[in-house]
Amino acid sequence: MSGFSAGADAGDRRVFAALDLGTNNCRMLMARPNGGSFQVVDSFSRVTRLGEGLTSTGRLASDAMDRTVDALKRCADKLNRRPITGSRHVATEACRRASNGGEFLDRVSRETGIDLEIISFEEEATLALKGCSALLDPAIPYAVMFDIGGGSTEVLLVRFDEARSLHVEGCVSMPLGVVTVAEDCGGGDLCEKTFEAVAEHAMRLLAPFEAQYRVLDKIADGHVQMIGTSGTVTTLGGLHLNLPRYERTAVDGLTVDFDSLLGYSRRLCKMSLHQRAAEPCIGWQRADLVLAGCAILEAICRTWPVGKLRIADRGLREGLLMEMIHPAAVHVAARA
Repeated sequence: MSGFSAGADAGDRRVFAALDLGTNNCRMLMARPNGGSFQVVDSFSRVTRLGEGLTSTGRLASDAMDRTVDALKRCADKLNRRPITGSRHVATEACRRASNGGEFLDRVSRETGIDLEIISFEEEATLALKGCSALLDPAIPYAVMFDIGGGSTEVLLVRFDEARSLHVEGCVSMPLGVVTVAEDCGGGDLCEKTFEAVAEHAMRLLAPFEAQYRVLDKIADGHVQMIGTSGTVTTLGGLHLNLPRYERTAVDGLTVDFDSLLGYSRRLCKMSLHQRAAEPCIGWQRADLVLAGCAILEAICRTWPVGKLRIADRGLREGLLMEMIHPAAVHVAARA
């Protein structure tokens, strides 16, 4: 898989669509095949906060469902404007966890015509891996890949074999995401003490995974790389580059050392909500969530001190597209 190229193959006019409904965002990509990758022809993204209040009630709230249905109607309009060769529409942690998740999916089908499927955290993580696998270095045998979502954080340990195929060695899902942590901590304006408490809690959740797969031993041998895909890491990438506004092409594939990443996290922790919102790569939609993501990121970096992180502004949707468009291009073997 190469990058996402600028021009599509002239002879292939097929269009595929991938929709990802998460705890915080509703996002869709539509793309045509292009060589070994694809070219995006349309996209949609809206913050809906579907999982708002879920941690306290165990249910999706009426207002959150209404916002999300409105966003999905926009997606349906886009899907209906052109013939679609293939599509897949998935829902993740909020719908997995909510007691009324099934009822909500029935409503979505009735009101928008979109049929959503709830996928497991293992499939979510594997699809994200497929979406960003092109950014991995096959000369380094192991990789820690993580995705900090709105309602959960998935972590994978993957291995390259001699044929450069990827094998999933282990996968863990922590019930910590930017929305759930922000709500549990009084709205996301974390003080330094609370930030540290969240990071330490996440480290405790990661400890059994480390004990089972001994990633630290592999790091000591220089055999591990790390890649992250989430709004948290892309935001920090934009801050690292001092961008006047967020640019995907500048951030996707960027490598940043841990000291810089954690320095930006600590700097944001000292800011007020208004100061964080004034940062051009954050804004009001992420100002109350970014610290929660930074605390989770700090736990991952402390647990596995690889020293540098490759940032991916791609993931689940791209993995869905690659599965449909080039099913043999990225092989990820399941755990034995």
